[in-house]
Amino acid sequence: MAFLMIRQIKAALKQGHALNNRVLYNAYSSTQTFKYEDIQIELSKNLKPKPDPDKLTFGKSFTDHMLTIAWSEQNGWDKPQIQPFGNLSLHPAASVLHYALELFEGMKAYRGVDNKIRLFRPMSNMDRMYNSSVRCSLPPFDKEELLKCLSKLVSVDKEWVPYSTTSTLYIRPTYISTEPTLGVASPGHALLFVILGPVGPYFPTGAFNPVTLYADTENVRAWKGGVGDCKMGSNYGPTIMPQKAAAAKGCQQVLWLYGEEHLLTEVGTMNIFVSWHNEQGEKELITPPLDGTILPGVTRKSLLDLARSWNEFKVTERTLSMKQFKKALSENRIHEMFGAGTACVVCPVNKILYHGEWMDIPCTIDDTSLTKRFFTELTDIQYGRVPSDWVQEVD
Repeated sequence: MAFLMIRQIKAALKQGHALNNRVLYNAYSSTQTFKYEDIQIELSKNLKPKPDPDKLTFGKSFTDHMLTIAWSEQNGWDKPQIQPFGNLSLHPAASVLHYALELFEGMKAYRGVDNKIRLFRPMSNMDRMYNSSVRCSLPPFDKEELLKCLSKLVSVDKEWVPYSTTSTLYIRPTYISTEPTLGVASPGHALLFVILGPVGPYFPTGAFNPVTLYADTENVRAWKGGVGDCKMGSNYGPTIMPQKAAAAKGCQQVLWLYGEEHLLTEVGTMNIFVSWHNEQGEKELITPPLDGTILPGVTRKSLLDLARSWNEFKVTERTLSMKQFKKALSENRIHEMFGAGTACVVCPVNKILYHGEWMDIPCTIDDTSLTKRFFTELTDIQYGRVPSDWVQEVD
């Protein structure tokens, strides 16, 4: 039944229909899924000590429990299980190991100033994860049921959510093929699991410190017709070598370019924004459009929504080439440049190395900057200082 749905979606795509939530829902509505009401919980008997929230690094500490939900073509979805955190057992031929049939999400739980635990726009992550699973030919799932199960896991490990407004609990939903055969085909076995871990600032330099970029003219992160708009591990592994090369040149992140025009696309693992005065003299915030090469970031969407609600300057999703950027920089029309993503929220940029030339980017990180304003407004929502329907409380 599940793969009948995937064939329906692929047929819709061949006929030119957009891959939107309605198409997905119509195809999905007749399939089975796991249910939150069936969740089984086994609590760990060996609880780990919790790390100092002021000494956390990113992605190296994990909580006491994890969520696992197995699927097979023969039996469908198993019951969701919250169990003690532990290793997975995989067949050596599992296609995730050979053909990278996997995807993941990145979310956070925040302990607010009122001690309530909140998730930030979590259904946007579920939507993106669902779309990635379709592209990866993994079986469909009910997004709302997964969110309920995930929220229960956070509730079970709620004492791992740092009592801090600078640290958070990182949530990593992951979906892999466990098909134990060496054929390149849609899998008959899969595993959806969620792990949690308390995290501090993403960059070693700390939160909200400017970064330097290497504008890479040789390597490409994504291309049209590819999977740059999906959160798959196959988009990230190949970026490690260029990142090491950038570090050797004295840069902290890669500025990914695309095509002969060297279009700006992303910064490291972040979406990119530029605040400037355009050639018509208008103050404008621009970010690359979702053309298939750009990940539809939740933070990206939130910054666009905030900026449009302010109605103080033009907000545009369009391409920007390095030629246009350099010209604007030489004419003092660039105001700020920053990356945006779940891990860092927003991150200002102060230098770019392009064709062997260092370019100094205007970078003011005090309260007058747009970057700081975005950072403050988003974190105020996430930590409960400002009420918002963008957050969902965890019981």
